[in-house]
Amino acid sequence: MEGVKQIRAHPTYKSTARFLFLSPPSPEILEQRLRGRKTDSEEAVQKRLKQAVKEMEFSKTEGVHDKIVVNDDLERAYEEVRAWILEE
Repeated sequence: MEGVKQIRAHPTYKSTARFLFLSPPSPEILEQRLRGRKTDSEEAVQKRLKQAVKEMEFSKTEGVHDKIVVNDDLERAYEEVRAWILEE
């Protein structure tokens, strides 16, 4: 979120840059995924969820991202990202 803001505001920003947001299907599914990994403390999970909700909301702002891909199916999301990257 902050990175996109900073890049777009930078005086040397080139309008040819494209921004992609890879989104979880929902905060609830993201929470299930994070907890399922069992790699983060409760504090870390809560912090990541809070930030993710902010980023998901920010991604809906008009003109911020050129493409939003919802990662609800890994193969489909991969193909969508790949096609977007390789399009000319």
